[in-house]
Amino acid sequence: MATTRDALSEAQFRRLVDLIQGKVGIRLPPMKRVMVEARLRRRVRALDLPDLASYGEQVIEGTLSGEELVHLIDCVTTNKTDFFREPAHFDVLRDTIVPQALASQPRGGQLKVWSAACSTGAEPYTIAMVLDDMASRTPFRFQVMGTDISTQVLAQARRAIYPADMANAIPQALRRRYVMSARDPAAGDVRIVPELRRMVGFGRVNLMDAQYPVDRDMDVIFCRNVLIYFDRQTQRQVLDRLISHLRPGGWLLIGHSESMACHDNGGVRQIMPTVYQTDKARARAA
Repeated sequence: MATTRDALSEAQFRRLVDLIQGKVGIRLPPMKRVMVEARLRRRVRALDLPDLASYGEQVIEGTLSGEELVHLIDCVTTNKTDFFREPAHFDVLRDTIVPQALASQPRGGQLKVWSAACSTGAEPYTIAMVLDDMASRTPFRFQVMGTDISTQVLAQARRAIYPADMANAIPQALRRRYVMSARDPAAGDVRIVPELRRMVGFGRVNLMDAQYPVDRDMDVIFCRNVLIYFDRQTQRQVLDRLISHLRPGGWLLIGHSESMACHDNGGVRQIMPTVYQTDKARARAA
């Protein structure tokens, strides 16, 4: 039978929510409390603590290791991802963004694309499939980077192993080229081919940080379906920082359930819903 110690108190939940929002910007409303408690019980078991209340006390008091905050964030973040999710964006990437970006590049330049909330890697691998397929016909150089706040999903992204049904959305021609089936059909997994894995780099970035360890001449930034977890002030701050990492004329793509209404749109124009381009003559932020 569950005890009161096997749950977070109201005060503990509020303080944990404030801690998480302060560190990574994610809002957790009261309706998420049961979900949060269920996920944090994994940490209670991993740390061999007597109950959830003890975990809450130690996290709040800071008596657990500094790495526990990373595990806490891993537990409470939601990582929904699919290959070719919101496929219209990849059509825009192929048909509009890449041709324009390459036309403005110096000869021999490199196209740089950042997936800023990449989860388990389906988005950056999708980007790499589109770019590599284009480059197989008209050669050009490109670099794809995926970042996320969760070390757990980044480890999965580097392994690049996925349930077979996740690959169903990949067009057949690209699936044959870039996806390997498991030797054991019963395993039910697929893996991205090593050639494509080598084209994508991964790293941890907290979008709440004042500065990002990312080049400031990115051609394209995908930041989809993460802004919805932030309040309006945080959305504005994150968008400002992301835009500062785009070269003049660079592109920002956000999720179809998101908008830039919170942003003053200075130096940025909407090309189509959820697709924005920076002013080609704008001054770069310091």
